[in-house]
Amino acid sequence: MVFKFSFRAAAVAAVAVVFAALPGALSAQTVMSHPPLPWPQGTAPLGGVAGNYLAARQADARRDAASAATYFRSALKIEPNNPELLERAFYAVLANGEIDEAAKLGKRLLRMERTARNPNARLVLGVQALKRKQYRTARSQLKRAARGPVADLIATLLAGWALNGAKNTKGAIALIDELPGPEWYAIFKDLHAGLILDLAGRRKEAGARFERAYSVDSSALRVVQAYGGWLSRNGRRDEALEVFEKFDAALPRHPLVRKAIATLKKGRSLPRLVRNTSSGAAEALYGLGAALARREEQLSLSNRGLAYLQLALYLQPKRALALLSLADLYEAMKKPQLAIDVYSRMPKKSSLRRNAEIQMALNLDSLDRSDEARKKLEKLIAQNPDDLDAVLALGNVLRERKRYSECPQVYGQAIDLIEAPTKANWTVFYFRGICYERAKQWDKAEVDLKKALELYPEQPHVLNYLGYSWIDQGVNLDEGMRLIRRAVEQRPDDGYIVDSLGWAYYRLGDYEKAIKHLERAVELKPMDPTINDHLGDVYWKVGRRLEAKFQWTHARDLKPEPEDLAKIEAKLERGLAEDTGPSAANSETQKRAGNGG
Repeated sequence: MVFKFSFRAAAVAAVAVVFAALPGALSAQTVMSHPPLPWPQGTAPLGGVAGNYLAARQADARRDAASAATYFRSALKIEPNNPELLERAFYAVLANGEIDEAAKLGKRLLRMERTARNPNARLVLGVQALKRKQYRTARSQLKRAARGPVADLIATLLAGWALNGAKNTKGAIALIDELPGPEWYAIFKDLHAGLILDLAGRRKEAGARFERAYSVDSSALRVVQAYGGWLSRNGRRDEALEVFEKFDAALPRHPLVRKAIATLKKGRSLPRLVRNTSSGAAEALYGLGAALARREEQLSLSNRGLAYLQLALYLQPKRALALLSLADLYEAMKKPQLAIDVYSRMPKKSSLRRNAEIQMALNLDSLDRSDEARKKLEKLIAQNPDDLDAVLALGNVLRERKRYSECPQVYGQAIDLIEAPTKANWTVFYFRGICYERAKQWDKAEVDLKKALELYPEQPHVLNYLGYSWIDQGVNLDEGMRLIRRAVEQRPDDGYIVDSLGWAYYRLGDYEKAIKHLERAVELKPMDPTINDHLGDVYWKVGRRLEAKFQWTHARDLKPEPEDLAKIEAKLERGLAEDTGPSAANSETQKRAGNGG
């Protein structure tokens, strides 16, 4: 999905301050994918331990924890005392959100000599005890769950909440305050100390903690909510409104923030961020889980963040932001059906429900259920024509499905909703420009592309698209080349943009420079059919016929679009006609580079 809405970026802002400081090497375990396969109860899906183990490892590699859990459990029925099978099954069911099952396996792990010190088993058992209000047991387990910076922090915060559940506020605050660690601990420690103090009625101390956390990061959503809410309940509504409006100016349109602003303007106070021990513990798991999930998603790792989010939802199944983060992680894992399943769990009364509906539509589109996606978005827009996020989502669906005659009108509707366009709105004009260009309305496309560049000067995708389009039409050649070169300077490792420069040289008849850049583009994107096709064309033009046919053959085998396939097959049969100049017909790479903005 190309276009990320502001409310989702803001949700992650709750823990943005720790992103750069979080350790890069995190325990990589299984992550969830499809529901378990319906194997007959009590039987193994494959014929023995080895078969089940290998199948489970393959499911692991596909990031399919549910199937992995099924295979590991089947193997365990054959070898119940195998510590490796037991440990892997534990991680699979944990990632799959089967927390009580994970706790059972965790108890078995702790009885085995080889796995008796497993801190993650202790963590799960501690969370289970918290849910059951067995606070002494929870503290005992969590004390032995710490190992490493992240684990130390989460175990301490959860133990603090267990002390809160036992009515020991003083002990909870002391435990949190005494935890040594890196600087990024501070915002979590102050936030949770403040939440515990606020629940205990120690308002002044709670406010001091919230204010300190806010001074560290005024863009952290949960800190903003905690501090702003505290201000509103303590006779300082004007200051609370200022806190939320400052956030809204930086990260516009977050539903929770807009709701808070509306409530404050009505002269009402805001509720506490957490209401009891269980929700406080869930908040700790969500906060770290969201930060870890986003960081590990960027590093393409399976992650501990997913386990923390599952534990948070075990404590509070309807926690809206945890659901949002979990679904977002599944989208990053390219598991749209799982994302839909999680979004559908969003409480209907939640301020985030409408945004979840938008994301469900986009995931339906990812599953090639585009008609359903479109109907869902059109229904949302009919309910609220001023919903900019829903309008943009519909425009994106139409554009990515190549409905270029329809998407300009939808993006136009979005532009009409933007009173004073800023840099943040460049994509709307850019995307409408793409739709106009594909619909062969270049005059309108050029106006939008120039507007996007005015809003965001030097934006490489816009530079590339506008510059290439000029050269492709044989106008503004010098300026067009300048724009493309500037785009390449900014994105020298973007194969699509490098291809645009090479293809531009080809269009101008400078074949030697075209070869240089197209060969580089193929190095960057060796499996792209269009780039290989382009290189074949320029090889042919300089008399390197064997190499040209090799590139065309490779392009053909990479499954290009049907219309491009026909042209490639014709070239393989007859070559390029000697009296033809460079063809403008095949500029799909430049177009896809534009779509990737």
